[in-house]
Amino acid sequence: MVGDGHRAAGTSLRAAQDEAGVPPGIWKGQGLAAVGLSAGDVVTERQAELLLSEGRHPDADRIEAELLAQGKTPARARRATVLGRPIEHNRSPETDKAKERIPWLGMHLVFRPPPTAHIAWALMGNEIRLVLELCQDIARDRTLTWLEDAVAQIRWKGGGKNRARVKDGLIVAVFRHYESRAAESKPLLHDHAMVSIRARRPDEKGTWGNLSADSMLAHIVAADTLYVLTFMVEVSARLGWAWEPREVTPGRRPVMEISGIDQRLIGWQSTRRQQIEDAMSVLTAKYEEKHGHAPGERAAYALGCQAADRTRPPKRTELLSLTELRKRWRDSVIRAFGADVVDHLAQRARAAAAAVWARVRPVVDIALAAVDVVAVVYVMRGAFKRHHLLAEARRHLSYVLRGRPHEPGLDEQIVQTVVDDYTRPVGRGLKMTADLRALYPRDTEDQAVLRPLTRKRAASPYERARLAAGALAARVSTARRAERLGSRARPHAVAVPAASRSQPRPFHTSAKAGRLLEPETGVDTVEQTRQTMEAAAAKVAATIQDSKRARALAHGLRPQPASAATPPPQHTQQPGIQHDPGRNPGGVA
Repeated sequence: MVGDGHRAAGTSLRAAQDEAGVPPGIWKGQGLAAVGLSAGDVVTERQAELLLSEGRHPDADRIEAELLAQGKTPARARRATVLGRPIEHNRSPETDKAKERIPWLGMHLVFRPPPTAHIAWALMGNEIRLVLELCQDIARDRTLTWLEDAVAQIRWKGGGKNRARVKDGLIVAVFRHYESRAAESKPLLHDHAMVSIRARRPDEKGTWGNLSADSMLAHIVAADTLYVLTFMVEVSARLGWAWEPREVTPGRRPVMEISGIDQRLIGWQSTRRQQIEDAMSVLTAKYEEKHGHAPGERAAYALGCQAADRTRPPKRTELLSLTELRKRWRDSVIRAFGADVVDHLAQRARAAAAAVWARVRPVVDIALAAVDVVAVVYVMRGAFKRHHLLAEARRHLSYVLRGRPHEPGLDEQIVQTVVDDYTRPVGRGLKMTADLRALYPRDTEDQAVLRPLTRKRAASPYERARLAAGALAARVSTARRAERLGSRARPHAVAVPAASRSQPRPFHTSAKAGRLLEPETGVDTVEQTRQTMEAAAAKVAATIQDSKRARALAHGLRPQPASAATPPPQHTQQPGIQHDPGRNPGGVA
């Protein structure tokens, strides 16, 4: 509640927040009305203590006083303020040692944008800072709304066997922080969301119970991808910036960054990450020496947590306001890279966005998106559930659209196409796997090509998944060309605003960590890009005319002038190899 600042004894919460340079927390969620709160209300210390520490009504003191005035016993008055099952304290008669049975009272979510968003927020003008904070608010609130509308379940009876949607919604306390825990303070705009476990059951009495923990935790990755996708769309719509992929760790998913931001600034901002990576290399070497093999995904995550704990610096004692922090960050960058890097950040981002929009088509091909999603999820997981597909569909949209808006529910449409056309149930429960017969129905040539790619153990799971997706997308493209030659119907594709005539650039993998997977688009390349596009368009037009003349001469046909009333066919096919944002540098943790 006070960031990384120290709160002296006797200091009020609001005074401590002012000294630490962090704003007061606010309440969010659709379940606030059930406890007499409204969205945007300031989180007081007593409210947080009652709800998030004792599982009681945030206005329990007033309720308890009124009941005592009516003649209720203290025990009954206190029990009336408890939401759901109370925290039980008992003493064991055998050992005479105090035991506490403390139920789970909350879930901690962290909403953090990609690194280049922190850089733009810290170094650009105050107007851009406010816009980025607004984008953060919108993306965070939309993700929380999706969690309470589509995910949150309440449980009751033994083992939580009865489950249903919550009656009202969630109760969330949100606290905004501005900097990282690095030894030298660096910009890190992020929100801590404390979700109360207490929620009302959908019965007539509206009794209180606990949220289902496994339902919430299972959808965290899908929530992460929704937050990142929404943040990208809002930034592009309000500032006109575009996004491009950057590989952070070789063989892992790339992350989406604001195009045109100097890559040197990412290293300046990510000093805390470098500390963790240095410690991680030592822990990984010890693990390989002990077990004889490299750590898997779960072991690598555990080692990463150990590295973060071992390198965590102490909280700083110098307390600065946001204005002072922004001035310090700006001076630090100017000393390291010069004033020109800071002064032209916004200009370079706009110029780079123009180049990205010129080469990336705003079209989402539902069929190719479904093939890409099922291939990646199948290779990386084998058996999967719907929320795994939903997370991958949102990653696909992030890479394909680069921040452009899209129709609501397009991610669900892609997932439904995958479930209907390319999956089959497996085992018990709601698990499914890829239907290989649907992916390559009649011939075995695709199987012979695909299976060695997916079993290439020298490559990481994500690299094998990209190879599989590329092979399947090539097969779909070949089948479509055959259908077009046979004058068959075209598959459905969805266009989004601001269409462009140019084709996207293919994705090229890179072995160097932190390297852009596409050419960086800056001010100096915009004019060259336009000239290249015009020359390529002229060359394509000349080639088409030569082809028409050659066919006419070969078949003895007289060339016919093109009719003005008949428009040329619009090609809406999207390349099959698409790539996705990463999980570490930004999102919901």
